[in-house]
Amino acid sequence: MGNSVANSQDSSRDNSRDNSRGQRQIPVVVLAGFLGSGKTTLLNHLLHRSGGSRIGVIVNDFGAIEIDAMAVAGALGDSTVSLGNGCLCCAVDVGELDLYLDRLAAPATGIDVIVIEASGLAEPQELVRMVLASEHPGIVYGGLVEVVDAAEFDDTRAKHPEIDRHLALADLVVVNKLDRADDADRILGLVRSLTDRAAVVPAAYGRIDPELLFDCRPSEERIGQLSFDDLHEHTDDEDHAGHLHTGYDSLSFPSGVPLDPRRLMRFLDSRPEGLYRIKGYVDFGPYDPANRYAVHAVGRFLRFYPEPWPPGEDRLTQLVLIGSGIDTDVLGKELQACANDAPHADEHGMWGVLRYVRGPAEGEADLEDPPA
Repeated sequence: MGNSVANSQDSSRDNSRDNSRGQRQIPVVVLAGFLGSGKTTLLNHLLHRSGGSRIGVIVNDFGAIEIDAMAVAGALGDSTVSLGNGCLCCAVDVGELDLYLDRLAAPATGIDVIVIEASGLAEPQELVRMVLASEHPGIVYGGLVEVVDAAEFDDTRAKHPEIDRHLALADLVVVNKLDRADDADRILGLVRSLTDRAAVVPAAYGRIDPELLFDCRPSEERIGQLSFDDLHEHTDDEDHAGHLHTGYDSLSFPSGVPLDPRRLMRFLDSRPEGLYRIKGYVDFGPYDPANRYAVHAVGRFLRFYPEPWPPGEDRLTQLVLIGSGIDTDVLGKELQACANDAPHADEHGMWGVLRYVRGPAEGEADLEDPPA
């Protein structure tokens, strides 16, 4: 994949052994945007609408977050790292970031996703590189989310022309405060023209569906911890969750016929503008009868994780695609065209897939920098 920000290669055997031990990788989402764009408002919204998931947070300035509400939810302390020493990409190196990630990803914290809220002056490309360069086995890149202020977008571009480069790097762009913009359609069109196939989601007050960024755990699964959802269960007079889904489209794709790896890689290499996340499991049939392949794609990042088939489980491909403005009918037909029930495998057919398999045996793999 020409624009992939990371790819790697490792043996299926080592990955299968790790996955069989139940190793879980926590997505790390980089939340960026210039001062006043609404990053903290969006983060607070995610904290309140996590669906029972626990969010770990790394922030430069903790003061703007609702400390009292976080304390009630038990999200203060071991789930938050606050940095008051300047811009994260300048004040912290990869080794130090690994220490913070190690603290947040510790099994005892029960954290499901980590959000790095960058300062308004941070360089998103450097933050993405730091996450990709992390040697922590328990985390995986979860995407670069760039927040922009629709009402002030023209002025922001005039003062900070580098915003065009930031938008070109983003995996997901949240066009916030759209309710305050006089020419919302023009701003949305302009932002879309500046991105590189990123999903662009309109928003007001930072309200986006958390499912765009991470899998929300049902709140009843959380034992012994009050979640933000509990706080709103009976007092939610401004419940907007019912229409948050309008910001994105999703497609569920099951197949009882194995997928051909070459066809699937052609599909993934050409995935369309606005397709933000792909998750699920792939059955490659005779190409690897022993394993199914978990797939994690966010923006231009792609990785496969081979793992043994669970005993007695039906061998199915099950994928979920999430994006904004995507044609789910077309995508479904393209995925169906990847099916192949041939009983024999091309000996070189898996090479494209294995480029995106990473494991500990070979150390740091072939990392391709984000586009400049």
